Amino acid sequence: MPDDKHEAGAEDAGEPAFGLARRDGPEGSGFRFAAIGALLIVVLFAGYGLGRLNTGSAAGGGPAAATSPAVPSASPFDESQPHVHGATAPIGATGVGGAGGAAVGGLSLSGGGLTLTPLITTFDAGRSQRLDFTINGPNGAPVTTYAVVHDRPLHLILIRRDLTGFQHLHPVMAADGTWSVDITLAAPGSYRMIADFTALFGGDQVVSSLGSDLTVAGDYAPLIVPDPVRAATTDGFTVGYEGTPATESTQPLLMTVTDGAGKPVTVEPYLGAYGHLVVLRQGDLGYVHVHPETQLVDGKVKFWLAAPSPGTYRMFFDFQVAGKVSTAAWTVVVS
Repeated sequence: MPDDKHEAGAEDAGEPAFGLARRDGPEGSGFRFAAIGALLIVVLFAGYGLGRLNTGSAAGGGPAAATSPAVPSASPFDESQPHVHGATAPIGATGVGGAGGAAVGGLSLSGGGLTLTPLITTFDAGRSQRLDFTINGPNGAPVTTYAVVHDRPLHLILIRRDLTGFQHLHPVMAADGTWSVDITLAAPGSYRMIADFTALFGGDQVVSSLGSDLTVAGDYAPLIVPDPVRAATTDGFTVGYEGTPATESTQPLLMTVTDGAGKPVTVEPYLGAYGHLVVLRQGDLGYVHVHPETQLVDGKVKFWLAAPSPGTYRMFFDFQVAGKVSTAAWTVVVS
């Protein structure tokens, strides 16, 4: 088939265009116009089809998929930058803090049109039990599609109200949208469960951290948080941090892991990062989840944090060495 330039040139020279026979006179003109009109319709429909194919290719490298996968592997965060998970917000509203401090999450069981619904909330001390819950959308039905963020579609934090008993877990979702995980809550008291996820529903993506209370019956003796220190021991490691969290600006925090002899230990990537820092505020358990820079800095894990407000916090640093995950914890007072 001739190209566009050839066609235009042929028509200008008085030759038949598009391979159509020329007919002179009124009947020939009517035939020519009718034939050209019919051909234009064919071209328009062909262009429409090509446009649909091009649209599919631009969106995903090929024709658009008819349905979404159950759990798409696509993080809503810029994984090349340190970032913070905090309050429920649409995609694009995340960052590493700011002049007003990082936004906190986990304070409400509902937000952004989503509701956290645990199926049971009462547990026995020291006994492994199944925790089941759903994330329900505005219509009340469980959401079943989530973005995978740091290797998991949902991160679950458990913490007692006195900031003890920290756990970072990863439930499994059934086809009906029910999340399940076996948990053991060691001592009586009131606990907070915080579900950190990015839900995909109704064409929207919602980054959310929703919380609900769990209860372990029995005599509750709250513990006082430890005094602030710069180093903590866990699983035979000494973990220290440099930097001072503040509310007025985002500050760097550098974590160093050493062995029993004081020699630096190589930290391995865990869940897509060199560490995970969960910050919980005393009193209301306001939640911030911080991810570090993608490269170690002189062997140290570097986070950026703007404290949400003045107050007392517990920082929990998950890290991996030789395939084993450990957690170091510190008390921090922000003035």
